[in-house]
Amino acid sequence: MPPAASETPAKHTTAPERSLHQRMIALTRANEIRTKRAQLKRDLKAGRVAIHELLMEPPSYVETAKVFDLLLAVPKYGRVKANKILNVCRISPSKTIGGLSPRQRAELVALLRR
Repeated sequence: MPPAASETPAKHTTAPERSLHQRMIALTRANEIRTKRAQLKRDLKAGRVAIHELLMEPPSYVETAKVFDLLLAVPKYGRVKANKILNVCRISPSKTIGGLSPRQRAELVALLRR
């Protein structure tokens, strides 16, 4: 006779628990990334960094940033214009810089260089 449903072990696959040391390392790394991204957004806003150069060769800390968020940091680009650009390039607003395909990256850079 097979065991009752309540007796079968649950097959939950959860991430292993992290030690306090591991969590602190992850927190420190996340804070460093946030700080670098905030500085990058200030540099974009001030014109010290060009968005198309950033898209062609993104630093590692920008790989997981959303394309939409970086577009908003560029002067003269608001939500409406950023959404239009992403629609033209067929890029989801939730797409990350690292997740862009070569076609999407090339189309986006070509549009932003105009």
